[in-house]
Amino acid sequence: MTEWQDRFTLAGRTALVTGASKGIGFEICRVLADAGADIAAVARDKEGLASVKAEVEKKGRRCVAIESDLATVDGPRSAAREALRAFGVVDVLANNAGVTTIRSIIDTPVEDWEWVNNVNLRAPYLLAQELVPAMIQQKRGKVINISSQSGVVALDDHGAYGASKGGLNMFTKVMTVEWAKHNIQCNSVCPTVILTPMGEMVWGDPAKGDPMKAKIPAARFGRTTEVADLVLFLSSSASDLINGQTILIDGGFTAQ
Repeated sequence: MTEWQDRFTLAGRTALVTGASKGIGFEICRVLADAGADIAAVARDKEGLASVKAEVEKKGRRCVAIESDLATVDGPRSAAREALRAFGVVDVLANNAGVTTIRSIIDTPVEDWEWVNNVNLRAPYLLAQELVPAMIQQKRGKVINISSQSGVVALDDHGAYGASKGGLNMFTKVMTVEWAKHNIQCNSVCPTVILTPMGEMVWGDPAKGDPMKAKIPAARFGRTTEVADLVLFLSSSASDLINGQTILIDGGFTAQ
């Protein structure tokens, strides 16, 4: 193995990935396993979890499939504890699971607001509470929060989603202030539209998607592997001085 590969390898590491059954989460599991990590894959979809488990094991890595509803208080806690029972310590926490409701602020029911914020913001907090103590004990760890450009710039009908992702970005900074002294790096990744099933739901109609795409200097939406590759970098020792950052992966959307 060459020196650069040593810096990017995850051999001997474990990662917990939420929202692992499809889209960005599935690809994060695949890419991190390809780099040598064993995976705790967390999602609600039993069939999707079986698929990601097969994909990870095909790469010769171990995968623990954990069925969990992250909208509840107990879901994130029990998922984290199951991962710790399996691996002893989780070296990388990738908070990827996300949900959205596309409504104006006035038309957003409080139940939708709570659902979005419970999954997108409260679940990362609960998972971190369970997993970070072992990272502190071993004096090493990575927390990568998959946020959104909607947490940095405002979009119509994204009140609950934007609030949850803006909160996640600030929560990442507080994580850094508290845990950097323990050699734990915490960063937010903020993609533009990625054509996952959720991305297709919101932006798949050309009448809505084409005007959005026109605002991106790269003139396209993103691919799941582009996000997963950034997560790999942030999970590896190559990124050890990068901490508390809100990293846009947006094709230049926020450059204008």
